Amino acid sequence: MGAQLRVYKRRIKSVSATKKITRAMEMIAASRIIKAQRRVAASEPYATELTRAVTAVAAGSDTRHPLLTEAEQPKRAAVLLVTSDRGLAGGYNSNAIKAAEQLNERLTAEGKEIVSYVVGSKGTAYYGFRGRLVKESFTGFTDNPTYADAKAVAAPLIEAVQAETAEGGVDELHIVYTEFISMMTQTPVSDRMLPLTLDRGEQASQAAAGGKGVLPLYDFEPSAEDVLDALLPRYVESRVYNALLQAAASKHAATRRAMKSATENAEELIKSLTRLANAARQADITQEISEIVGGASALADANAGSDR
Repeated sequence: MGAQLRVYKRRIKSVSATKKITRAMEMIAASRIIKAQRRVAASEPYATELTRAVTAVAAGSDTRHPLLTEAEQPKRAAVLLVTSDRGLAGGYNSNAIKAAEQLNERLTAEGKEIVSYVVGSKGTAYYGFRGRLVKESFTGFTDNPTYADAKAVAAPLIEAVQAETAEGGVDELHIVYTEFISMMTQTPVSDRMLPLTLDRGEQASQAAAGGKGVLPLYDFEPSAEDVLDALLPRYVESRVYNALLQAAASKHAATRRAMKSATENAEELIKSLTRLANAARQADITQEISEIVGGASALADANAGSDR
């Protein structure tokens, strides 16, 4: 029984050490969530205004820009998957990968060839293990992305969109990332970034309903197409940057939740092992008392026999 008690004590010590690690990781993730939320909030006004500017240029001109005009028969679509470089985040990475797989299946069913771009070591390892071709992969910055990282990710995407389909270009650009909704809720989403979907008819109907009847007119210098050439790359970069920040905040929240659950499980395991250790110690004490009483009884019987 003494050996069993030592085993319980070693396990309690090991689980206690694990509990300290998971508790520390929970606290670190909690502190990073606040910073990530602030960065997401700070990036949204720029992304919103840039989208509004692109919409104004597109709606105020009759230019058929290749980044705004859908192909009659789209043949190739680029999909950017955003995962993390590290694990210990519950189902964060698996949920994002699952959303990307569903998008790929839908695009494939539509007859489109998929060109994959992956952010994060987890997504890269997933595709590499299954032998799938990845056009570009990006790692090393998912916990704390910067705008420079977003530009590096967006550059090959913009180049692929601007290239002709026959030369390896793509007709559509999709992004899959995890949207941060709250500390407890993070949802994988898939959005189409390009071509943009603009509803000019809705703006016209709103103007007519207001009794004005005339939409604002815009003059573009040097031309609307040149303005779109300048704005749309910035639009893609801002969308990618916001997605990276959303994914980082979601990852930290998922890590915090996973580490909190691990800490609670460690506490329960320590309680269970402590009860077992106490039972083993009590059994040892009971056995020792029984041996002492039995020895004393045998000694007394031996002494009584010798007196006779």
